Amino acid sequence: MNVQIFVPCFIDQLYPDIAFNMVKVLKKAGCTVHYNTAQTCCGQPAFNAGFHGEAKEVCTKFLQDFEGADYIIAPSASCVGFVKNYYKQVFENSAHKTQAAKTAERIFEFSDFLVNVLKETNFGAVLTEKATYHDSCAALRECKIKNEPRQLLNNVSGLELVEMNDVETCCGFGGTFAVKFEPISIAMGNQKINNASNTGATLLISTDMSCLMHIDGCAKHEGKPMRMMHLADVLASGW
Repeated sequence: MNVQIFVPCFIDQLYPDIAFNMVKVLKKAGCTVHYNTAQTCCGQPAFNAGFHGEAKEVCTKFLQDFEGADYIIAPSASCVGFVKNYYKQVFENSAHKTQAAKTAERIFEFSDFLVNVLKETNFGAVLTEKATYHDSCAALRECKIKNEPRQLLNNVSGLELVEMNDVETCCGFGGTFAVKFEPISIAMGNQKINNASNTGATLLISTDMSCLMHIDGCAKHEGKPMRMMHLADVLASGW
């Protein structure tokens, strides 16, 4: 199966190993992986900040960059959720409306693609640790992803997965929300890391590194010794 990967801005700049590990897992699943080096951003930051005209330019480039791809896979439910749910608004009454709708149908968050398209849940990963899982708002509410990451994690040899209290509550990041409402964002992040710590887990896993980046900052500030791992890193462990 031929797939194109989309690597979000912050993963490209801050956490590139996540993209490499996603590729490793996709290849192990039998996919032929393609990467368009001309790709940039999905347009979400500009759109959420209210710069809809500028966002439309970036979104148009995204459509062009991924034109013709059978599947577009990204290690970020936030970016995928934006393309799936908001491109129709960006391109309403536009010549790109049909193209945007087709692109929205072909883009998948990593775990969603593995479980629901490839029908694969076991990649031979090995990680001996007690972990808990954070449902990102984008995964849960925009991509309707809940069980898929857990199915994958339950097949990681040696991994003990425990659920935290209020697992579906936002971590407080929310992109520009963390900047505009910093005290509220920090309080929400502290609540999330406290709930995670109370499980006795030493590892926090999610589909979205943006959430984990925020929670990690709160954990370090609070002196909570918990590691953060993206799902792709977990599934590529122990090979």
